[in-house]
Amino acid sequence: MTLTLHKHIVNQVKLGEQTGINQGCLSLDAAALARTLQEQDHRLARIRVRLALPGEATRILCVKDVVQPRAKAVGTEPGTGVLCVLENVAIATCGPIVGFQEGIIDMSGPGAAYTPFSRLPLIVLEIDVHEPLDPHAHEEALREAGTRAAKFVAQSCLDSVPDQTEEVLWDEVPCAPSLPRIGYVYIVLSQGLLHDTYVLGRNAQEGLPISVDPRIVLDNGVLSGNCVSACDKNTTFHHQNNPVIAELLSGHGTRWNFTGVVITNEPTRLAEKQLSAAAAVEKIIQMKSSGVIISKEGFGNPDADLMMIVRDLEQAGIKTVAITDEFAGSDGASQSLADTTPEADALVSTGNANERVELPAMATTIGPLPDVSRLAGGYPHSLRDDGSMEVELQAIIGATNQLGYSHLSCREA
Repeated sequence: MTLTLHKHIVNQVKLGEQTGINQGCLSLDAAALARTLQEQDHRLARIRVRLALPGEATRILCVKDVVQPRAKAVGTEPGTGVLCVLENVAIATCGPIVGFQEGIIDMSGPGAAYTPFSRLPLIVLEIDVHEPLDPHAHEEALREAGTRAAKFVAQSCLDSVPDQTEEVLWDEVPCAPSLPRIGYVYIVLSQGLLHDTYVLGRNAQEGLPISVDPRIVLDNGVLSGNCVSACDKNTTFHHQNNPVIAELLSGHGTRWNFTGVVITNEPTRLAEKQLSAAAAVEKIIQMKSSGVIISKEGFGNPDADLMMIVRDLEQAGIKTVAITDEFAGSDGASQSLADTTPEADALVSTGNANERVELPAMATTIGPLPDVSRLAGGYPHSLRDDGSMEVELQAIIGATNQLGYSHLSCREA
């Protein structure tokens, strides 16, 4: 089982009469993209395709998802074959808010530092649907439009010569018995009510936990369907570029033996949480892992899922390191997690989502600006008359992402 990545390095994005890549310049036929998406889904009433470039005075809201253009060049089985990947570019979908938990991307200014997507040229799809459409159908239509747009763009580059070719190796790599055996528990949001993740095409509420080859995740095996707080939402881009998996693969066979990935969910009922946690722990034990990295998505009751797994693994003699963000109040003085356990003595914090930031007005706004007051992390007077705003980090896409996909760090005082 092998997966080869054909990487095309994008240095420039422009609108043009056809879609394709030439010497690092990605040209996009916006009309053809919009027409194709509407032909594939008649729920889409209007699609406005716009470019948002790093350094521009542009603000995007309400962002639903971000997706990297990827498409299968050879093969159909997940985690195998040849995958065409466009680096340094992404698709972002936005549209009317249906909940309270979409987010903001600023392409410049102080807000840009908090989201990794400010560093990428973004192809933004501003989408309206035919009404009436219930919230689940509305979000499904926008989610599928984003993934189809990413596929449309990537498929246009299948015949182009890639700039880089990378073979992703895992179980083919010999590992000395002396190497520590490190596994990964990948907790994804799956609570329903638009808090959904899709694993191999199925809602994560069903059939989890499962053990998977890490290459399946890189091969579009996990997709976001979440309307959750923007700061720690795993967009599809985050799943496609999971940094925990990338790091574990990079040291596999030299620094450690990467035993595999257990994807598990975050149910809403306590008894289901206990069953899911126990099953995930059992799969790690079956892998004979001596240490485990654990990431979660969301906050509040997902903290209980994380702590159950940490506790049970530690009590089984398996060392853990968990990644989490914090909701510690705007001054950082409040209890930062809804649950904890004495065994959780190795935690990596990705930041305090309640920290407030001032964002200046932008010359260009994509998406419904008045809805900022309805975002998680916004409040009734967030938006000022001059277009500036004050929000919590909670409102910024990827600001405290719990996979660690961030440019932020900290120093000991």
